[in-house]
Amino acid sequence: QVHLVESGGGLVQAGGSLRLSCAASGNNFRINVMAWYRQAPGDQRELVVVITSGGSTNYGDSVKGRFTISRDNAENTVYLQMNSLKPEDTAVYFCHADITSTWSLRSSDYWGQGTQVTVSS
Repeated sequence: QVHLVESGGGLVQAGGSLRLSCAASGNNFRINVMAWYRQAPGDQRELVVVITSGGSTNYGDSVKGRFTISRDNAENTVYLQMNSLKPEDTAVYFCHADITSTWSLRSSDYWGQGTQVTVSS
């Protein structure tokens, strides 16, 4: 079983920065694609950014130029550096990973528990 644990959310003023982390733990797995999603109250969950195992990235239009995703494959951790935050970035941020079991060779989706990011105006 694999677990994703997020950290780094909080309250920040508009224009400020936060850094989110998501660490995967478990045994006998290989992480393929990792991503950050977010969900504001009353809204659907939206993709923020995705990063492949090779480091290719794809950002949502609303965060391009402000957010940066990075990945430490040795530590099974993905980071999201969020700069120039805006009130509309307020949401619960979820980590997602597509993970392959090196034992069964089956792939599954995993989600973190979510971390709240609140940007005040």
